[in-house]
Amino acid sequence: MAYEIRTFGDPVLKAEAAAVTDINGKIARLVDDMFETLYDSDSGIALAAPQIGVQKQIVVWDIDDQPMALINPVVVESDGEFVYNEGCLSIPELYVDILRPNHVLVRGVDVDGNEIEIEGSELMGRMLQHEIDHLHGVLMFERMTPEQRKAAMAEYRKLQEQPAAKPQKRRLRLL
Repeated sequence: MAYEIRTFGDPVLKAEAAAVTDINGKIARLVDDMFETLYDSDSGIALAAPQIGVQKQIVVWDIDDQPMALINPVVVESDGEFVYNEGCLSIPELYVDILRPNHVLVRGVDVDGNEIEIEGSELMGRMLQHEIDHLHGVLMFERMTPEQRKAAMAEYRKLQEQPAAKPQKRRLRLL
């Protein structure tokens, strides 16, 4: 079952998600539903459970046709710098250049309950950081400089005022 993706302004996006303590059939179904929701979005590469209103520390992604789910993920190491034009399913149609660490090492648990580590650089590293931020109630607005945030909020308000029939994708380069 696909869920509705929650968007900016929904308080669930600002709340800390709870750790998953028991990986069971309900969690497996939730992961399946998260993938269905992600694929229905047409434009996303990853999704965190809070984005569908579920306050659990679960993220799913599909990069290069390699779907993966991670439970209770934590960034254990990061280094370097990488600027990338970042977007978010919960802040539709807005893209902003954001500086993040380039390389991360993330530890978590897979859907079978096995502890795993994932290394990611560039897009993969950025995606992991972005989705883990969602688990802690952090949106990409909080990762922007004050000037970026002001411009991005103004742009987002403009996008929200546009008629739904004619969505436009706008990209901001604000570094």
